[in-house]
Amino acid sequence: MVYPCDQGAGHFLKSDSCLHAEKGKRYGFVKRHEGEYRVMTMCAVVGVSSSGYYAWQKRGESLRWLSNCALLTKVKLAHERSRRTYGSPRITAALKTQGEYCSEKRIARLMQQHGIRAKTSKKFRVTTHSRHHYPVLPNVLNRQFAVSAANRVWVSDITYLWTQEGWLYLAGVLDLYSRQIVGWALGERIDGRLAMTALQQALGRRRPQPGLVHHSDRGVQYAATPYQQLLRDRQVIGSMSRKGNCWDNAVMESFFATLKRELTACEPFVTREEAKAKVFEYIEVFYNRCRRHSTLGYVSPVEFEKVNQVS
Repeated sequence: MVYPCDQGAGHFLKSDSCLHAEKGKRYGFVKRHEGEYRVMTMCAVVGVSSSGYYAWQKRGESLRWLSNCALLTKVKLAHERSRRTYGSPRITAALKTQGEYCSEKRIARLMQQHGIRAKTSKKFRVTTHSRHHYPVLPNVLNRQFAVSAANRVWVSDITYLWTQEGWLYLAGVLDLYSRQIVGWALGERIDGRLAMTALQQALGRRRPQPGLVHHSDRGVQYAATPYQQLLRDRQVIGSMSRKGNCWDNAVMESFFATLKRELTACEPFVTREEAKAKVFEYIEVFYNRCRRHSTLGYVSPVEFEKVNQVS
């Protein structure tokens, strides 16, 4: 008979490791069928002791429980820091930046077990008024949402927010390259002035070179002469969605859906002033600078532009 020690320490360690692995498989078999047969009988059949099985089970569950507790604490913290807006993909990405590498499935399972959920969205109605006498521009963008540099393509739209004092309207301008909100405005009236204010803010902040494409729906606010004249004065190329086709401006619609889901779904505004303050904080502090965007590889719009050296 040849013993492991006769073949050197390396072989002994290898054999010992294989033995533990084999026992682990046998213990695992017993655990999977514990509700079907007696533990003592199964242990005898697979060639292990019942005391060894119970020790293995206690040791394994203890280590797994401690590991899950530590991970759960980090998951809860990441979820709270995201204002309870992140699901398992974004939390996985957030933990990865902290050096915590684990699978999304494991995080999703922990979140489900402990009732940790991202805020859900509510449907919202269309605010576009396209029955007007102004000229309508062709669709230059044509759903080409992948852009190679900043200030090449902007998209614009208007949505509404409900407060206990009445409606408040939000106009936004988004850079397709980084998904950053580069201009926005809030007002009690859904008119051309609201859209113009958001555009002027974007132009003042970014100072784009001639040739920028500006895409919007066919709403009167965007088709009106003053708005189109401002675009021409700044050598911006106008583009409009096709009639009745919301997918032509899907990225902007997606932002509004995200804002409503994460900001207003669970906490309705009491006053317009409260809404204005919270929208400002959401866009300028959280969304642009902190919120991880799946399209950007789970970094924020500002971080994405910084890493890619936007000029």
